[in-house]
Amino acid sequence: MEFLHTQIFGNMVEDWAAAFGIFTALLVLAFFLRRLITKQLNKLSERHEGLFLPILLALVRRTKWLFIIILVLFISSVVLILPEKAQHILQSIVIVTLLIQVGIWAGAALRLSIEQYRQQQVSKDPASVTTLNVITFIGRIGIWTIVLLLVLDNLGVNITALIAGLGVGGVAVALALQTILGDLFASLSIVLDKPFVVGDFLIIGDMLGSVEYVGLKTTRLRSLSGEQLIFSNSDLLNSRIRNYGRMFERRVPFNIGVTYQTPRDKLIKIPEIIHEAIEQQDRTRFDRSNFKEYGNFALIFESVYYIKSSDYNEYMDIQQAINLHIHERFEQESIEFAYPTQTLYVQKSSN
Repeated sequence: MEFLHTQIFGNMVEDWAAAFGIFTALLVLAFFLRRLITKQLNKLSERHEGLFLPILLALVRRTKWLFIIILVLFISSVVLILPEKAQHILQSIVIVTLLIQVGIWAGAALRLSIEQYRQQQVSKDPASVTTLNVITFIGRIGIWTIVLLLVLDNLGVNITALIAGLGVGGVAVALALQTILGDLFASLSIVLDKPFVVGDFLIIGDMLGSVEYVGLKTTRLRSLSGEQLIFSNSDLLNSRIRNYGRMFERRVPFNIGVTYQTPRDKLIKIPEIIHEAIEQQDRTRFDRSNFKEYGNFALIFESVYYIKSSDYNEYMDIQQAINLHIHERFEQESIEFAYPTQTLYVQKSSN
């Protein structure tokens, strides 16, 4: 038993044996706990929908054995008396390993969150997939940049000058690439804020078309005449955009003019005829119809109704049906539409 009291590197053999026993027991326990937790989380993920359980499962699976071994080794070393320098080195290794593991966990959580969001959006907005890839890439760069700086700081490197250098370099790069970066961030704004999506019909200035694609730098529209319109994302967001894809109702005002010779009792019937024509159409809502004014050559009636659809073709079909109904009823009532006319009075001279 004297062998157990023999000192090796400042610790007795029995202390080394105790440390080895703790290391082995904790390592075996970590192995079985990891398998048990993974199995239970798999079962829960199959029963319950949501993002929390898949992320938790991914974090467990992405926990590296190197991190577990180093952590268990550090816990086992508590029963030993180590030189200050060795203890400091071991602590630094544990902290560096922990920082790297945190970076792996954060990257996995970010990737899984964006992947689930992508699956939800791919049917609604397929063009957003490209931009989401960029968000993932930028996010992972940010995570590992922070991890690297923390690791260097833990290793005793003065990162103040490095951060200052990165700041100056970042400003220089941003100035050189400000147009590209402006379009990139505009693309992110389009994907996240969703002022429009693929399929929406837009009017920008005097140009109009349906959105076909939202890219990292440009957005592409297909005009009614068939050509493709290409806008840079930053210019597009700086413009005034009219989005007809978000229009749930279309307000339709229209005027009808009848001749001045129309009798008063016929004039009273005209709003009723227009009301009847609008109410007979599906997905319409009558608002008003009024004798508006005396025109240059006609008595003007102004009418307003709403179509419960944003489809332009459906709007034109409904307006056509209303016009035909009004025309038929005016024929029945002997009401004449007005058209530009002039009455010339000729007075014969007495000379």
